[in-house]
Amino acid sequence: MRELSVMFGILLLTMVFTITAIDLWVSWQAKGRIIMSIESVPEREVAVVLGTSKYLGRTLNEYYSHRIDAAIALFEQNKIRQFLLSGDNAHRSYNEPWTMKRDLLKAGVPEDRINLDYAGFRTLDSIVRAKEIFDTDNFLIITQKFHCERALFIAHSFDINAQCLAVSGPTKHSGITIRLREVFARSKAFLDLYIIGTMPKFLGPKEPIQAKPHASELSLKVDV
Repeated sequence: MRELSVMFGILLLTMVFTITAIDLWVSWQAKGRIIMSIESVPEREVAVVLGTSKYLGRTLNEYYSHRIDAAIALFEQNKIRQFLLSGDNAHRSYNEPWTMKRDLLKAGVPEDRINLDYAGFRTLDSIVRAKEIFDTDNFLIITQKFHCERALFIAHSFDINAQCLAVSGPTKHSGITIRLREVFARSKAFLDLYIIGTMPKFLGPKEPIQAKPHASELSLKVDV
């Protein structure tokens, strides 16, 4: 019994060490590719906004609102020409891409600047499909910092030249539960990429995102 307890203890310590090491590695590899303010974002053709639910019960989800607010600000400052809104479309009453599109349209973003990926069921799907389906491998990701690190970890594994704008998280609570979940999500990402070789749930024909001029360039043409 004592030997069994010792073996269990060693196994537990090994698992904790491995999970911690992966968590630190994912954070380390993202250094230099995370942008902490909208003002520091360079001009990009495409920004990929990672989806999440807009409401948690009847409360507005700040993870969602901060991503959308940042996207709108980037467009208004002519830093981003167009968006790829990627998220889950689990059923007719839950559609993350369409919800994001509706809010961008309300803010004045033209419809032809919005591209939708309805098969962004998880971060790996969203990042890989941006390259494989929408034919872009040089884009800005918009999400929270902890999520940025995992998204960039996935992008790097697929030779995608991405940066990530880290927007703020909730202001009313610490987000410790979310961060704890992220630790295990990173271990799952490591297994997907380096052990299992997981690919997106759905792939298909390419739908290339065509380059577009800045809104300011359009107004200049109209004035002329």
